[in-house]
Order: sequence, then C-alpha cells, then structure tokens
Amino acid sequence: MTLAARPVRSVLYIPGSKPRALDKARSLAVDAIIFDLEDAVSVEEKENARATLAEALSAGGYGARLKIVRINGLDTPWGRADAEAVAAMDCDAVLLPKVSSPEDLDALAALTGEMPIWAMMETPRGMLNAAEIAAHPQLQGLVMGTNDLAKEMQVRFRADRLPLMTGLGLCLLAAKAEGKIIVDGVYNAFKDDEGLQAECVQGRDMGFDGKTLIHPAQVEITNSAFAPSEAEIDLARRQIAAFEEAEAAGQGVAVVDGKIVENLHVVTAREILAKADAIAALSA
Repeated sequence: MTLAARPVRSVLYIPGSKPRALDKARSLAVDAIIFDLEDAVSVEEKENARATLAEALSAGGYGARLKIVRINGLDTPWGRADAEAVAAMDCDAVLLPKVSSPEDLDALAALTGEMPIWAMMETPRGMLNAAEIAAHPQLQGLVMGTNDLAKEMQVRFRADRLPLMTGLGLCLLAAKAEGKIIVDGVYNAFKDDEGLQAECVQGRDMGFDGKTLIHPAQVEITNSAFAPSEAEIDLARRQIAAFEEAEAAGQGVAVVDGKIVENLHVVTAREILAKADAIAALSA
C-alpha cells in the first residue's frame, strides 16, 4: 500500500520515553503513531528518550501502522541530536514542530537525508506560509497543532473552533493543492466522547484525512468518523453502476436518488471505495 493510499484516520501521540506506552501502542487499532520526543518528554528524559525509542522501533511489532517520530525543534538544545538519531531509526517519517517556512524543512533534511518529512503547523507564520511549506519536495504530511496555534493567536476557546478556521483552511488548501496528507489537531477533553465526535465530524467535513489523538480512548470514535460509512459506500457503488449504465447508453450523466451523477461524482465514489478497501486491508 502506498503512503498516499494508506489510511491515517487516527494518529496517536505516544511518549518516546515510556517503554510501557511504547509497548501498548503495538496493540492499539490506530492507523499511525507519532512517537514524541518533544512535548511528552521532560527535559531530564530528553537524552534517554532517543535510546528508548530507538530500541522499541528496532524491536518492531507495530505492523502496518505508520511510524512518525516528532523531534524537538532545531532551535532547542536537543533538536539536532534528535534529528541525527531519528535518521537511523526504523521509522517512516520525521515530524518537525513549529514549522514556519520551507527553509525549516531544508534545515531538517540536511540532517535526516532522504527520510520523508512531516510538518507541525502551529504558528501564525506557518499558516501564512502553508502553500510554500506544503510544496516542499520531501514533505509528505501536515499535522495541525491547534493548541499551540490557539496560544499564539490568543484566541478564546469555542467548540466550533471559529477563531482557528482561517488557519485550518489555509493549511487544508495547501495540502490539497499539493496532494499531501493533512491531519487535524487534538481534542483535549479525552473523556468527552460527544465533543470528540462533533469535532471529528467537523474535521472530516472540512477535508482532513484524520485526527491526532492524545489518548487511546479516542481511537474508536475517530476511526469511525474518518472512515466511509455504510451509507456512503452503498451510494458510491450505486453511483458508479448508474453512471456506467448511462455511459453504455451513450449518455454523459446518470440520476441516483433524484440527483445528477456526473464523472466528478464517480471519481469521488471510486475514492470512497478505495479508502474502504484500504481500511479493510489494515484490519486484515
């Protein structure tokens, strides 16, 4: 399965310094894991965390889960050593925090070589430079850092996330323009299932490929929200069948459930079925 086709519905942060959490992650039904050397690791554990994480990744057992390592910023005392260590780790990508320009990614690539890069989008300048960041040739994915962005923007919390919409939208447009993966920020109240569900639906409606998570209890709701529903799958199959029948009859459009179906709808329908198949393959 190519990276572009691989589902990233649920992307769980795991502290790189905690062997027990690293082991538990092997059994969780997540599509991707962000092994964190940054916020989830105390200053005292920064050095040891690299070795702990490298050992866990070397031991394997994470199956088809996408393995992404978030390092400390290159402007910190630990960032350079993190990047050099990650370059030798058995992972799929390196994640750089607080990316504000494509030059930040150039600096990381100078240390990690050809390893794919993901970018944390969590600063106002990062929002303004999202198009250039998304166009970087080594970038594969964008991760919204909504907590840091809210802090930098000095916004008030709103359940509808209205103050963050401009930034979210800029990053979504940039990712879609360049064909890159983009995942939504975390939902902090990990015991609030109803709130998580609402924010997942909002993110999926906006076009996010998945959502970052802070707790395993959030996985099931997120996986469900970002997967095609049975109704969507059924409609997609009927749209494809109706359009193919119309084409065979020399017509350019079909009608399903009283709505016009054109080629663009069929393209979306095929994407829905491909995503459903990819999710099923991960679960097999």
